[in-house]
Amino acid sequence: MEQKNGSSCTGFILLGFSDRTQLELVLFVVLLIFYIFTLLGNTTIIALSRVDPHLHTRMYFFLSNLSFVDLCYTTSIVPQLLVNLSGADKSISFGGCVGQLYISLGLGCTECILLGVMAFDCNVAVCRPLHYTVIMHPRLCALMASASWITGFVNSVLQTMLIFLLPLCGRNKLDHFLCEIPPFLKLACVDTTMNEYELFFASVIILLIPVALIPFFYGRIVRAVLRIKSSAGRRKAFETCGSHLTMVSLYFGTAIYVYLQPSSNDSKDQGKFISLFYTIIIPMINSFIYTLRNKDVKGAMKKVFWKDSDSRSWGKEDSLMEGL
Repeated sequence: MEQKNGSSCTGFILLGFSDRTQLELVLFVVLLIFYIFTLLGNTTIIALSRVDPHLHTRMYFFLSNLSFVDLCYTTSIVPQLLVNLSGADKSISFGGCVGQLYISLGLGCTECILLGVMAFDCNVAVCRPLHYTVIMHPRLCALMASASWITGFVNSVLQTMLIFLLPLCGRNKLDHFLCEIPPFLKLACVDTTMNEYELFFASVIILLIPVALIPFFYGRIVRAVLRIKSSAGRRKAFETCGSHLTMVSLYFGTAIYVYLQPSSNDSKDQGKFISLFYTIIIPMINSFIYTLRNKDVKGAMKKVFWKDSDSRSWGKEDSLMEGL
């Protein structure tokens, strides 16, 4: 059989959940609702972080970066998935597949690093409160955020190039709902052992190093919080970092399962649903964790909406006065 590499393909077929046709309509409705809430939640966080002066802090600078990552991440996946689930053509062009893999992988890696940076920020805020503004000065925050983005997308460039250099021998049916590395490795018609080793090594750097550092930072945070005599102070410290810890547990747990588990045909459907969870559901959960559980964000929302309602009421009163 003549070997063809990825560049010779005109496109790919995303099989997704085509073997579960009864499930596709349910998934379409559920994922559309989740996507709308993801857009609303993360857009709200980004907007409030810009318009409310009380949220012009280091913590919300990183949080708005994370919300923007989640917003772009889901947008790089969900629209194509909704088209496929609607029963339309399940194909994706070669360029579209390359773009989806590059963007989604770059944003996913960026999020992993940003979560580690946010853990460091919480650590400094709780353990070194008097020196916080000196240590976490705006230039350092901008540098760490920029480094997260650059590292994530540099890794994505390398991974994408290596994947699309694999010969596919004319195969173009991806047993997944998005262009992701694990199903591409199964699609290749050559031995992919070296690619799997390389992917494992990159995943260790991007996933396991933050996972190792985050418990270290939170161990320091817990020790510092337990030394606080005031119960109100302890509660505030846990509220500050509790949302971040919840998000870290959800995101890293599922991502590690997908990228560091041994490849197995028996777990392909399970892998799809796990990927569905961390690519679509978690970004929505993250936005609600930071809007519904965070007093500062809820306070900012009340002020903005209260201001709008006051403005409307004043406008109505002015109109009545003019009518009189």
